[in-house]
Amino acid sequence: MSATTAIAIYFLIWWVTLFAVLPFGVRSQEEQGEFAAGTDPGAPVAARLLWKLLWTTLVASVIFGILALIYEKQWITLDQVATLLGFR
Repeated sequence: MSATTAIAIYFLIWWVTLFAVLPFGVRSQEEQGEFAAGTDPGAPVAARLLWKLLWTTLVASVIFGILALIYEKQWITLDQVATLLGFR
């Protein structure tokens, strides 16, 4: 796997992981009972985006590491995946 391919795959994994991590721990203004004037009641009170970005990076790195290891050691090959999906 080339470095460019690895970076592209890591970016995709990171982006998908971000959307999976974003809803964790979010409490809306309605749930907290604290309403700021002019805002939607469903808006988060404290989004804690820095923590979510750090968790996203950690989880995406673990997922990428596992997938890269599987690919490099050829425990599962692309031919096997194609056969399982019925393309061969």
